[in-house]
Amino acid sequence: MSARSRVPVSMIKSELVQRIAEHNPHLYQRDVENIVNAILDEIVAALARGDRVELRGFGAFSVKHRPARAGRNPRTGAHVPVDQKSVPFFKTGKEMRERLNRGNGTSEAGA
Repeated sequence: MSARSRVPVSMIKSELVQRIAEHNPHLYQRDVENIVNAILDEIVAALARGDRVELRGFGAFSVKHRPARAGRNPRTGAHVPVDQKSVPFFKTGKEMRERLNRGNGTSEAGA
């Protein structure tokens, strides 16, 4: 079975912490967990301030603002107001896209 034909599996934060700890045996797992939490907390705090977070080669996190609008209840068809909201947005970096598309037989010339 090739790697491309396997069923997608998600990784949760505790599994990420465990993998990083395995690759860095000189660090305690609790320290790795604190580092991962600190990074994620800083990204969230920056987005909450309205900042953009760019991790070169990986991607950029930003916030998109969606205006208030009139929605529709799919069950009853009644119109309902939908408040404005801010949603997180992630755009992959060029290096990540190239690594993900390397060797899959597609041409990147038209991308």
